[in-house]
Amino acid sequence: MPADQSFSLQQARRLALAAQGFQGRKTQALVKPPQLNRLIERLGVVQIDSVNALVRSHYLPLFSRLGNYAPDLLDQAAWSQGRRRTLFEYWGHEASLLPMSLYPLLRWRMRRASRGEGIYQQMARFGREQQATIRRVLALVEERGALGAGSLSSREEKAGPWWDWSAEKHALEWLFAAGEVTVAGRRGFERLYDLPERVIPAAVLGQPLVEEAEAQRGLLRQAATALGVATEKDLRDYFRLDPGDSRARLAELLEAGELQVGEVRGWRQPVYWRPDVKVPRRIEASALLSPFDSLIWERSRTERLFDFRYRLEIYTPRHKRVYGYYVLPFLHAERIAARVDLRAERALGRLAVHAVHEEEPGLDEAGMAALAVNLRQLAEWLGLPDIQLNCQRASAQRLRGLL
Repeated sequence: MPADQSFSLQQARRLALAAQGFQGRKTQALVKPPQLNRLIERLGVVQIDSVNALVRSHYLPLFSRLGNYAPDLLDQAAWSQGRRRTLFEYWGHEASLLPMSLYPLLRWRMRRASRGEGIYQQMARFGREQQATIRRVLALVEERGALGAGSLSSREEKAGPWWDWSAEKHALEWLFAAGEVTVAGRRGFERLYDLPERVIPAAVLGQPLVEEAEAQRGLLRQAATALGVATEKDLRDYFRLDPGDSRARLAELLEAGELQVGEVRGWRQPVYWRPDVKVPRRIEASALLSPFDSLIWERSRTERLFDFRYRLEIYTPRHKRVYGYYVLPFLHAERIAARVDLRAERALGRLAVHAVHEEEPGLDEAGMAALAVNLRQLAEWLGLPDIQLNCQRASAQRLRGLL
């Protein structure tokens, strides 16, 4: 910690990158379950997303940090049975995979959800008005085991209320938010729900209930570990805490000496960090990032850290898109140096590069070579033998000879 409690922007970047696990991946090493679990314990949360234009987003952050790991390792950690299962699904930062160690710290959120607090208003209203349906669905889960909403739906018509979900689907989602069911596995991408006692280890479920304030302090500690240096809003956003809860808990952590406060020069808001942080001399990492990577998911923080404005354009009409449909930022030399619009064309066995956009001041030759290496590694990891460069920009022409 610097004596003047002040970090330069470059120091803040290095702290953030180190905290997020970007310290140089070993491309030849065989990634084993303990390595994957240690990384997720450090991150605390991996956001789940269904878009499969390249690969489902929750697989990408581990590839960005570990290199060519087997996606089955994440499947086993998230959805297998027995000791290999080390993760659970819940609302962490949106729909998320989280280490089992955090389950006790989120039970307060489940209790609030059961009271209709901290959840969407439509779901809260469903919980108040449809308890008979909810209890019927819970009884079916108790009787039949892991179930998907599709196997329970009694709805015949296509359109309906409640976000166009069937009543059974909505009941399962309410029960999931309230912690009365959890995700046992997935069929395709459909959640299969079961009772927590059939999924969560007894040693975890059997822990005493953690008081709300202590649980929130625990989540803020985890967020501070994963972010390196962060504003109050950055810390709060990591696990989607309410502002009032976050500010009260942050004051308590400061008083206890568990966090320290200072500034990043050029930022308007104070920043916080764990007392034991050390600023790396440099970070040697190049990586393509998921749009939902925890390094960049808080967009205002991404702009402050990297001077990089990033917006997802999946839901933007094609003619209004600036950079492309599924654009991955490219991290290199401690900055976000480019964005690449990628698609996995599995039937054709190729990784399609639809656009390459360099960020000012551009990529030097070493940076362009690193991008080529990352694209080749990504294609290999996805099992795609070819890379097709469809972009006609000057950046792509420089890249073409390196692929």
